[in-house]
Amino acid sequence: MRASWFHVQAVLILVLIAGGLRHTAAQVVVPGTGKKVAEVGDDFEDPKWNYIANLPKSSQENDHQSRLPGGVAANGRWYEPELRGAPDVVKRVETPSDGLPGSKGAMSMRTLFSGIPNVPSHSVQQDDFVANVVSKIGYTPVSRSPSVVTRVYLPPFDQWEQRTGNSFGFRAALTTTVTKSTGRFFGGMTRKQETYWPGMFIYYKRPDEKNKEPSARFLIRADEMGHDIWGPEIKQTGWWTLGMSFGPDGKVNYFIKPGVENLTAKDFVRTQTPYSYTAERFETFFYDVLNMDDGKSWSTEWVVDDPAVYVDGR
Repeated sequence: MRASWFHVQAVLILVLIAGGLRHTAAQVVVPGTGKKVAEVGDDFEDPKWNYIANLPKSSQENDHQSRLPGGVAANGRWYEPELRGAPDVVKRVETPSDGLPGSKGAMSMRTLFSGIPNVPSHSVQQDDFVANVVSKIGYTPVSRSPSVVTRVYLPPFDQWEQRTGNSFGFRAALTTTVTKSTGRFFGGMTRKQETYWPGMFIYYKRPDEKNKEPSARFLIRADEMGHDIWGPEIKQTGWWTLGMSFGPDGKVNYFIKPGVENLTAKDFVRTQTPYSYTAERFETFFYDVLNMDDGKSWSTEWVVDDPAVYVDGR
């Protein structure tokens, strides 16, 4: 009789745990859920879509030079950030095959001098291209469960920059409130707004003596300590759909799937609290394009389509 009671208790505990897990999963918003925000994002369908580079571009991170005014898309939906500058080539292209049904245009990004313009650093650098979100809709509180989705085209591996390391990034800017020391003798503390940039990267491994075939996989940024985490292996090139959602619990949820179909709960990769920060507001999203900044090695050409922001429609 005692053994039967213990068995019943064990079953009840398992049921409660399973129920808790289902409840937790139910809190993870699938990117693309809710109302699409018309004021931001892009579909690149306008044949006149154009990026005005306003060269030379910014490289504040490297030499403290902003070189304003920065580049801006003619439709006002994209801009060059001061910190790193935009990719050297940003243009509308015909949508690669097997893209979204009905899509005629997409955006191509490629870079050569990812550091200081025309001054090679001979080290890996990156350019950023930022969606103009804040000036359009302001900061979005995570209570509205904002999310962002993009499609990205991965060319055949023989068309990639032949360098092992991160090649492309899809990231968000989030804000939170942190408590920091004022540095005073008696240990004064102050609260301030902090911006951080979670996201996902595509990491390429070029062929070598040990591994004869190229390979790639996703990296998730980041865990509680700020370390990158290995994500899914990329077993096919072509189109992929990436998404992130930011729930009322302040965590970041990452979704990845091959193809261009809408994300579902099955495409969930993981939930993280990057840098141990609890998100309070969604600011924007952006792309990273990385290469060896040696003046001769062009980055991989990255083509993206239909990036969009969604919020709770209630």
